[in-house]
Amino acid sequence: MKKLILLLAIPLILIACSKKEDKQIQNQNLDYKGVELLGAGATFPYPLYSKLFDTFYNIENVKVNYQSIGSGGGIRQLLNKTVHFGATDAFMTDEEISNAPKPIIHIPTCLGADVITYNLPNNPQLSLTPDLLADIFLGKITNWNDPRIKKINPDIKLPNLHIVVVHRSDGSGTTFIFSDYLSKVSQEWEKKVGRGKSLNWPTGLGGKGNEGVSGLVKQTPGSIAYVELIYAIGNGMPVAAIQNKSGNFIMPSIESVSQSANIELPEDTRISITNTDAPQGYPISSFTWLIIYEELNILKINEQQANALIKLLWWMTHDGQKLLEPLHYAPLPDAAVKNVEKLLKKIKFNGNLILNK
Repeated sequence: MKKLILLLAIPLILIACSKKEDKQIQNQNLDYKGVELLGAGATFPYPLYSKLFDTFYNIENVKVNYQSIGSGGGIRQLLNKTVHFGATDAFMTDEEISNAPKPIIHIPTCLGADVITYNLPNNPQLSLTPDLLADIFLGKITNWNDPRIKKINPDIKLPNLHIVVVHRSDGSGTTFIFSDYLSKVSQEWEKKVGRGKSLNWPTGLGGKGNEGVSGLVKQTPGSIAYVELIYAIGNGMPVAAIQNKSGNFIMPSIESVSQSANIELPEDTRISITNTDAPQGYPISSFTWLIIYEELNILKINEQQANALIKLLWWMTHDGQKLLEPLHYAPLPDAAVKNVEKLLKKIKFNGNLILNK
């Protein structure tokens, strides 16, 4: 009798499993033709996002309309519920998250870095320490042949030339990353200037965007500035090696930027990795994030769009990572990808989890 019951039960079990499998397949293979997603925010990853969104459209027929308006704008638009996702180079503060109508999740997509560029005769390969960098941007070191700079660069003939600091005049995640780093390595900087997307600079000239800053550097002998790594590489600009917390002078590169995140990460991925503990990590590196609501029904979004959004984020942080290095962005380390998977499995639509755990 037991055998008979088992034989009769097997087809029912198979049917139930088949239905469950069909449901999973249906969720994973929805027809997204005509689906459009709206996003806005950080300018730093814009070249990468343009490539990723275009590639994803060719794969899934999902159109992503992304406005590159800056990290602050991305956060505001998400809080105002005018976009499906925001993008920011500076993770949201506890206060910003507490003021949101629903919990917000941060999904890291890649890593980038600020590099130090300059305009000197023949543009020698410079090395700089954290204290030198802070004092230059504080306006305390004013000449290139200062003994402190010469001590770190004994083999370079440094000119008797006034140092002209160049910085961003517009609010940006790039400025936040740089000022976050200086605040960690210099108590004086933290006290007098602090960290932020916009600052009251103690010295220097302001340029709008990477283009404005680099333009000022190129036309100003003796100038020094911070720009994004991808911009410096793309424009053949000289960059300095920076001494990290372990005492190693590290040149900025895709590898050294990825190494900077080779540390223990919190589950929510909201972490500053400037002044990293990683021995081979470049110290002015950072994640950049896409930010979304944990419950998507707070937005004007339908189930098809909700599924498409999560599929996009999963693809960007998995298969899409192979598109990063040709564009000079650093891919996510394995630990970050595992955290991303856990976070994406928390996203709901009308109370139901979108991804099957």
